[in-house]
Amino acid sequence: MKSVARLFSCIFLAAVCLLAACNAQAGPFTDYAENKRIDYLFRGQASGTPSTWYVALYTVCPTDSTAGTEVTNANAYARVSVGANALTNWAATQGGTSVSSGTTGTTSNLAAINFPTATGSWGTINCWGLVDSGTYGGGNLWIYAAVTTPPTITNGSTASFAIGALTVQIDN
Repeated sequence: MKSVARLFSCIFLAAVCLLAACNAQAGPFTDYAENKRIDYLFRGQASGTPSTWYVALYTVCPTDSTAGTEVTNANAYARVSVGANALTNWAATQGGTSVSSGTTGTTSNLAAINFPTATGSWGTINCWGLVDSGTYGGGNLWIYAAVTTPPTITNGSTASFAIGALTVQIDN
């Protein structure tokens, strides 16, 4: 069943990237995102892909069906917006800013993603996610992944993803 879901994911992503110029997909997808893809590809529903993604940070990682624990809504924490419908925000699968034609199934951020400077402890950041709302605790988590080297964010430090550091892959 997972291989069928993965196939549907790849088909959906190809369709969405062609139709909506959206390059910010990755796995694992949440159940919410998987349901949106099925409804879009096979049931004639709108894709629901947001025009802006919001990068959220998590101290406890989400799963397909659970929300995880987002950094506490305090100490200057706020989700960071990254446009989804622009070829200049996410790299094409072959690199650069043209329409994707590569074979890696991978994209990454083309600009640094900088969170506000912490005014207190945010804890250890274990995962990040792409959410369709900038409001803390609001919206739907679509995509999530573990942070390679989890940082501990303390008073005065700034969480960020350098250019190319937030990498998302569909397959391979």
